[in-house]
Amino acid sequence: MHEQRQRADALRNADRIVRAAIAILRERGPEVSLDEIARQAGIGSATVYRRFGDRDGVIRAAFETYFAEEVEPLVLAARDAADPGGALARALTAAVDTLAAHHGLLKAARQSGASTVDIAARFMGPLGAVLVRAQQAGQVRGDLVVRDLAAIVVMALATAHPRDPAHHDPRRYLALLLSGLRPSDDGLPAPSSAEGPVTSGRSWAGGP
Repeated sequence: MHEQRQRADALRNADRIVRAAIAILRERGPEVSLDEIARQAGIGSATVYRRFGDRDGVIRAAFETYFAEEVEPLVLAARDAADPGGALARALTAAVDTLAAHHGLLKAARQSGASTVDIAARFMGPLGAVLVRAQQAGQVRGDLVVRDLAAIVVMALATAHPRDPAHHDPRRYLALLLSGLRPSDDGLPAPSSAEGPVTSGRSWAGGP
């Protein structure tokens, strides 16, 4: 029982730290320190270091949690759409809009190395079934994989900046990237052999 209470306390503290990081990055931007995140959470810096290792560890956890809670539901909602091609475009657009709206977290994630195609692909795994349906309907090219969709989101977000609060640039370049999904007789080059398995994402505190 004591060990169970300790694990529960550790999870609660980790959640408080991640929530604090998400909030303070939205309020004050990406330059906040680990000590400031700890103060925002009401938890000692030593506890944060023990749980996450360093500031980049906190940022990665915050980014993955935000992705799981704000983006993954948009992905899941696309699974039952009658128009799979349209559902793919809407899910990718919603994901870009949602992430671009939290510029502080997005910039911090870039700096920490958390904003990667592999992380995005973990949470976009459920789009695999939608992609297959869109391919079978002849709406998108047949050589696409889920990781390509994750890469589109990451590339569009690379154009986000604070002087563009309406996200005109990410939306413009997302539209250009989406046009490349159309069926084509020109095959794509093979993906990297280093690509790992893609599964439905879960946040660091929400499951395996």
